[in-house]
This record gives sequence, C-alpha cells and structure tokens, in this order.
Amino acid sequence: MLIGELADRVGVNPKTIRYYESIGLLPKPPRTDAGYRDYGPDDVERLAFVRRATELDLQLDEVAEILAFRDRGERPCDYVLDVAREHIDELDQRIAEMRRARRELRALLEHASDPLDGEACYCHLIEHRETAVEGT
Repeated sequence: MLIGELADRVGVNPKTIRYYESIGLLPKPPRTDAGYRDYGPDDVERLAFVRRATELDLQLDEVAEILAFRDRGERPCDYVLDVAREHIDELDQRIAEMRRARRELRALLEHASDPLDGEACYCHLIEHRETAVEGT
C-alpha cells in the first residue's frame, strides 16, 4: 500500500510517516517500480503502535526504546512500567502546578476591581500578583 493509504488507515499525516522513517521508528519500506514507498501489514501494526504510544504522551525516544526491545525479541514490559511511573510523577507535578496557577488566577480575578496602587508599566494585577495572592 502507498503512504496515503497507510496514513488513512492509522490516522496520521503522511509527513509524520516520513518523519518516523527518518528517525528510525519505522523501517524504510521497499519501493515500487515507480519509486513509491510500498508498505505492508507490519508497517500498519508498527505505526499504529507508535500512534497509541504517543497518544499516551510517551516521547519518541521512549517509543524507539520500546520498539528496540521488540526488534530484539525481548519484552519491554518492565521498561514500559518504569516509563509509566515516571510519566505519572510528571503528570502529578504538572497538575500541582496547574492548581497553583489556577489559585493565583482566581486571586487576581478577585482583586481585579481593586484600585490602582500607582503607575503600572503593563498591568498592575500581574506586576503586583504577589500582593494580590497574599491578600486572599
């Protein structure tokens, strides 16, 4: 099958497929007599795996490592579990940061009608956010 059909089957852009080939996530496919890339069922399976892995927020280097395990005939499960734990920790940190930012934004909104306390260069709410947040 040609690159457009592979892209449609898996739901990715043909440029993405070419990029994945260039960085080694997908093997270079054989070419037709006309020079077109000719993909097979293994390519569909591999590309679908890469897509699912990236949807889980795995980085491409992590996906490459998982594929390398498979290519060597080894099970990558322990590696995947370690990566999953790391990602959960990172998500927990991002969630905490987002909650903090949300609290600060709510505090800024609560103080939006406060009178100006002097000349502000940009916006007094942002420039003096510590004061607004501490006041709540």
